[in-house]
Amino acid sequence: MNSDIKVLEIKAYFSLELARYPLKFGAVTMDRITYAQIKVKVQNKAGNTAYGYGSIFLSDVWAFPTFAISHEEKDKAMSEITRRFSKMVLDYKEFAHPVEIFMDLEEDLKKLTKDISKEFNFKEEMPFLAGLVSASPIDAALHDAFGNVNNISTYDGYSKDFMKHDISRWLGNSFKGKYISDYIKKSYGEKIPVFHLVGGLDKLLESEIDSKDPKDGLPVSLEKWAEADGLFCLKVKLRGKDLQWDVDRFVDVVKVTHKSNKEAKEFFFTVDTNEQCETPQYMIDFCMKVKEKYPLALEEMLYIEQPTERDLRLHKYDMSKLSKIKPVMIDESLISFEDFDLAMDLGWSGVALKVCKCHSSALLFMAKADEAKIKYTVQDLTNPGIALLQSAGFASRINTIKGVEANAHQFYPNTSLPEAKVHPGVFKREKGCLNLTTLKGSGFGYQMDKINRKFE
Repeated sequence: MNSDIKVLEIKAYFSLELARYPLKFGAVTMDRITYAQIKVKVQNKAGNTAYGYGSIFLSDVWAFPTFAISHEEKDKAMSEITRRFSKMVLDYKEFAHPVEIFMDLEEDLKKLTKDISKEFNFKEEMPFLAGLVSASPIDAALHDAFGNVNNISTYDGYSKDFMKHDISRWLGNSFKGKYISDYIKKSYGEKIPVFHLVGGLDKLLESEIDSKDPKDGLPVSLEKWAEADGLFCLKVKLRGKDLQWDVDRFVDVVKVTHKSNKEAKEFFFTVDTNEQCETPQYMIDFCMKVKEKYPLALEEMLYIEQPTERDLRLHKYDMSKLSKIKPVMIDESLISFEDFDLAMDLGWSGVALKVCKCHSSALLFMAKADEAKIKYTVQDLTNPGIALLQSAGFASRINTIKGVEANAHQFYPNTSLPEAKVHPGVFKREKGCLNLTTLKGSGFGYQMDKINRKFE
């Protein structure tokens, strides 16, 4: 197809970004992280050329959360994967669609992730999830460039007019004659509900603020965030090992939000222990105790995210009992289509999609879930800058349970300053929503010609 692309140039840029205050989730705390940005130049078969862009935080604390290896070493390894996978993409000489390019190189990425672990003499092998995160800005840049070089929205390029293979090539014969375009919306919505993150260290009340907290004009306490931004969707990080603390924390978050936002007609809360629960029974007990203490909090709980370990095959926990109380979404465990099928067999309710696991695979997971009438969400990786534009746009084009999660503006607002000037509604929430009306034009709608982002 004349729309197919090959890469002419690819460059990776890295910067260290500091949090305005630490983000605690699961057993880890993140206060600084490497930001990877990718710029590619592509050519289509018609001979046209264009650039594309992608970015992501290389969050080893989430993708490779071992304490046996230092953050610095894991960070170096993930940065090296980004560099080497860039070279792999550059060496891919065929003209192809971005989804095809990524899926053709996926096994090479798996091998690369293992090879890097050996080269760095890691005590534990780096999980493929870390490889996916490292590769995701490259994959995103290809999708953006594909739209730009063909002068279309990237999302208009997922039909049979632009893909020479239907998705049965990757999802099996039941998808014969079907394309990604069959499962996405024709345009971005003007607004999308956004989930505010309440981290494990976040202060709920203004009375808790002290001299150590940032004084940069942005809210710090949940009380002020909810009041200023009209929050009605919130994701609450729990410990997963301290039942009473988790119950009290969740109920307190719900009550503070209710009190701080008097205008909202309804509220939606989700909870996430980041795999810290030993068994699903912990969250069953949690739900029952929440119901005893404050029934409305359980009613307003939308779903539970990844309560137990990411290795689905280790214990093969039956999630069906918990799923009958509230939907349970698989997140860290969702790496392959086999993981998807196993999770459904084990009684999980749905899947959490993340562009940090690569846009190409997120699209295919979405199609698989949509076809099976399985619920799905779009979750965050503290996505700043164009990573948030990509993620919010993706969520707007599909049928999530509810909106999109976004928390970079809470913890890393300065990273997104160039993009925020062009897309203020995406980086400043109003009445609990992101305004996506500035996402327009070719590619992912970044309008990079207007963004004063230096790649160096």
